[in-house]
Amino acid sequence: QQISMNQKIISGTDRPDSNSLLFSNFLKREYARYGVEAEVISLEKFPLQDISGGVYGNEPDSIIQFRTPVLEADGLVFVIPEYNGSFPGILKLFIDYLPYPKGLEMKPVCLVGIAEGAFGSLRSVEQFQMVTGYRNALNFPERVFIQRFSEEFNSEKGLTDSTKRVLLENQVAGFVKFVSQNQN
Repeated sequence: QQISMNQKIISGTDRPDSNSLLFSNFLKREYARYGVEAEVISLEKFPLQDISGGVYGNEPDSIIQFRTPVLEADGLVFVIPEYNGSFPGILKLFIDYLPYPKGLEMKPVCLVGIAEGAFGSLRSVEQFQMVTGYRNALNFPERVFIQRFSEEFNSEKGLTDSTKRVLLENQVAGFVKFVSQNQN
């Protein structure tokens, strides 16, 4: 049964053919199992060339068009890779170009960390959670961390580790309920 919910999944890097985008597309299928038609937004398509030198307060149409679906979303899922002990700079830039304070204010957000290392992007997710908290987002408390991504994920089968699979299923089901309870 289809649930009326405008949900976006943000692939948190601009790296071409990234694991974040691969996992974001997998998450889209997982949300569909719960009746939610989610759209994947890849920061690979963020119009970075249009903001060279900083154009805060006088954003070009390309920025406005890119961020409009995010602003209209009922809930946001961020898939966050770890780059140099933090989250990617493009993700911070994307957040910087959301209107302040309304861009994330009282919007449900859900965080998934992926990394090749042993900690599954724990640092980057916690740092990003501080940013979303500052922006007054409603942070869903169940975070999921996928470490050793290439070993733990298969694009056809999904997560190969049963514990992570259960954690992700619980997060997806819980976030659908959380967004439904917090829709404006």
